[in-house]
Amino acid sequence: MNNLFVKTGDTVMVMSGEDKGKTGKVQKAYPSKGKIVVEGVAMVKKHQKPRGQGMQGGIIEQEAAIPACKVMLVCPKCKKPTRIAHKFTEGEKARKVRICKKCGAAFDN
Repeated sequence: MNNLFVKTGDTVMVMSGEDKGKTGKVQKAYPSKGKIVVEGVAMVKKHQKPRGQGMQGGIIEQEAAIPACKVMLVCPKCKKPTRIAHKFTEGEKARKVRICKKCGAAFDN
């Protein structure tokens, strides 16, 4: 599970679970666990103690990690959730690029 198809900063749509249909940017990725943190998705309440003098304690809301297999990338061109294909670029700096399967637009520039 150490190979994720999403990267930090990608826009994704949740495909199943409590937050089905929500979209957001990937804030953090954990490739070893196969999980990601998406902004505004899987909100949990955390009881936080004041850690220093003058700090406020209380109940805060934050995003929890969700499995990466529960999301699909949203294409920047056609704005639809899509699977991705990989294509190798030609030229001096050959590299692998992620491509939208619906419209053919590249995710990595």
